[in-house]
Amino acid sequence: MKHILQIMLLALMLSACGSSKTYLERSDEDKALLDAVKKLNKNEGDEQATQAIKILYTNILNSHLAKIKSFQTSNDLARWDKIIGEYNDLQEAYNAILNSTAAFKLVTPENFSTQLLETKQGAAEEYYTTAALFLSKTGRENAKKAYSYFKKSDKYIAGYKDVQTKINEAYESAIIDVVINPVQDNSFFSNSGWGSSGLNYSNEYFQRTLVRDLAYNNNNSNYAARFYSDWEAQRADVQPDWIVDLRLRNMDLPQPNSYTYRRNRSAQIQKGTDTSGKPVYQTVYATVNITRMSFTAHADMDVLIRDVVSQRTISSRNFIEDYRWQEERASYSGDSRALNSQDWQLINNNNFYTPRREMVLEELYKKLYPQVLNNIRYSVDW
Repeated sequence: MKHILQIMLLALMLSACGSSKTYLERSDEDKALLDAVKKLNKNEGDEQATQAIKILYTNILNSHLAKIKSFQTSNDLARWDKIIGEYNDLQEAYNAILNSTAAFKLVTPENFSTQLLETKQGAAEEYYTTAALFLSKTGRENAKKAYSYFKKSDKYIAGYKDVQTKINEAYESAIIDVVINPVQDNSFFSNSGWGSSGLNYSNEYFQRTLVRDLAYNNNNSNYAARFYSDWEAQRADVQPDWIVDLRLRNMDLPQPNSYTYRRNRSAQIQKGTDTSGKPVYQTVYATVNITRMSFTAHADMDVLIRDVVSQRTISSRNFIEDYRWQEERASYSGDSRALNSQDWQLINNNNFYTPRREMVLEELYKKLYPQVLNNIRYSVDW
């Protein structure tokens, strides 16, 4: 026990002796400085934190100012984000030391709040000017860039000039009208004369649900698009910018496969007692004859999104899904007392049926739907 305590004491001493070295050797000097200040707040006499803070702050100051000077030579708009990030790090170090009585005795930090504000004003102005230039041009891509840059301007100086009005203007300029056509059924079902009446996931319902869900999502996001079914667009006299074509094909609904197998059952049944009153058992036997019916249906859907004016293909995807069905029922021969609850469940399975084709398509549609929905969302998002 004494030996263990000595080892623990030695480990604590080594840890204390090496803490200053740990602060100074860290790759993230900003985080190391904050940790050293926290340490000093808890223990003002901590020698390792005391020795590290001045060195770390000097390094941080020189490093961030050098990066700022380098970024300022660039004409790239992104330089503003980088410069502001560097000033934010400097201000975080300043605030940490300023709010620490012990650390403030060691270092007089430099306040960069004025430079940070001036930089944000410069960023807001240049982003605003660049956004206005894109807004003056035609085309959705230019409107999207204008929207993004106006948002940046507003981020750095909230309400800069008339930025909110310009954001709305750019958004309206970027809006596209998207018409989603009903599913074209080129599969076995249309060839067999199958209809969609009464189905939850009919071809028309699939279309209408997409329009509804996309419109709902649009109200809770910032992408600029309005969605219509083909008949809604015709009724409102809307000329679409994009059209979404949906085509169901390669529907494969095979005949169910039949597979028969057996399970042999046995059980110990009490048949009475002997002369001493002890129970006497006998073994009873039964054979369970099980018939399994199953099939796997497949379908794939083409989703083509195209620009009506330029005839450019925005997205062309194919989604494949399958639906697996299986049912079992059974009969038996022999002594029924040998059967268990699982056997009886199969024997009493009077609801054995093969799914209708409409139900299979509904299940396939349920699997295809979220993939199609997300693909359209991704295509219109910016």
